[in-house]
Amino acid sequence: MRRFEPAFPWITGRFAAALMALALIVGSATFAPVMLYVALVAAAALVGLVVADLAAGPRRGELTVTREPIGHLALRSPATLGYAIANRSRVAVRYGIVDTPVARLQFPDAEIVGVVGPARRKIENAPVIPLARGDARLSQLYFWAANPIGLIRRRWRIDEPAELKVYPDLSAVEKYGALARRGRLLEAGFRRLRLRGGGGEFDSLREWMPDDEFRSIDWKATARRNKLMVAQHDIERSQTIVLALDAGRLMTPRIGGQQKFDYAVTAALSVAAIAALADDKVGLIAFAGGILEHIPPRSGERHSAGLVQRIYDLQPRFEESDYAGAFAYLRHRQPKRSLVIFFTDMFDPVASATVLSNVAVLSPRHLVLCVLMNDEAIEQALAVSPETADDAYRMSVAATLSTERRKAMAILAQRGVGVLDVPAHALTVSLINAYIDIKSRTLL
Repeated sequence: MRRFEPAFPWITGRFAAALMALALIVGSATFAPVMLYVALVAAAALVGLVVADLAAGPRRGELTVTREPIGHLALRSPATLGYAIANRSRVAVRYGIVDTPVARLQFPDAEIVGVVGPARRKIENAPVIPLARGDARLSQLYFWAANPIGLIRRRWRIDEPAELKVYPDLSAVEKYGALARRGRLLEAGFRRLRLRGGGGEFDSLREWMPDDEFRSIDWKATARRNKLMVAQHDIERSQTIVLALDAGRLMTPRIGGQQKFDYAVTAALSVAAIAALADDKVGLIAFAGGILEHIPPRSGERHSAGLVQRIYDLQPRFEESDYAGAFAYLRHRQPKRSLVIFFTDMFDPVASATVLSNVAVLSPRHLVLCVLMNDEAIEQALAVSPETADDAYRMSVAATLSTERRKAMAILAQRGVGVLDVPAHALTVSLINAYIDIKSRTLL
């Protein structure tokens, strides 16, 4: 419920300057007694202006401040919060607005200041940057107003609660735009392609040609028509994609102000949106010490939007992930061959060994793509010549981690697991390209 606290008047800088000037006049009366009369006239004028300021308002009932509906907020994407100021008084009003800070949003350092004319309404926008995914609640607004005389400010505290949600940044999907809908996706087999002698749905019959495979002959049709006939099939259009999100300790480190898990969620939901255009079925499993979320595979843009609503506020946990339990759960719930896109990280030997010992159990049944985020700090440490003992130590640690990472990726490749290892900021676009490449090569 909206509620204004009683107005609390406060002097402005203009009023303070007037008092200082009056004090100087009084002080000068020590050397020129006539200035005392000037001071009395100035003091009377100041009192009169203060009375006029108080009379001119604006009064509480002449001002209304409300929040505008909050639009879509995406992680680390610049956005705005809107405030509507309605002035029903007869004078122009200068105002200032300060919102109650919340941890998920970065507000401007300074208050919002503006002027609204008499009998006017104005929308003021404050730039904000969402810092973390999830829900947040805005509460009170702090508002001040002053008339053109400008000696007194009226201050109010306004109860104006509002709920907001910060979603992952899916702008990469929009950037694909026409490319995603008309160009490479069509070339990648997102429309039905005819494959002579291939499996899938039956399409039509035609006469056998010398370059056709022998196994493509339809013997029943051949017997009916008394000539060799070949059955043509369409490649299955809808395939199954499973997004597996490691939400444990390995995904809690931050890169560029965001947790690795944030980048993984953004990339996963972006691929889900692209896959919806191909009518692929997309499912999701998120796990740490246990299963945190499981969404069975379905197709359609509505399902893709539902994935966003289910996991936009999912956060990683500082605990060891149970890979064996999660993959056993996945194998039981998803027996059909699928593309499993597994988001995790491997930045120390213990973590690498744990992941490697479990992820390979999926490869005999599923096509697995292991998605990693390389740390640019390691690459930078290796690129700089050491000048001090600390630099040498830092470079040695970075070299060890880089070597262990390359070994782990080589082992995954040997076990039939695809690996995508790119910088975190390039993860979403790189993963979409990898998904399109898998579709175009009909690897699934």
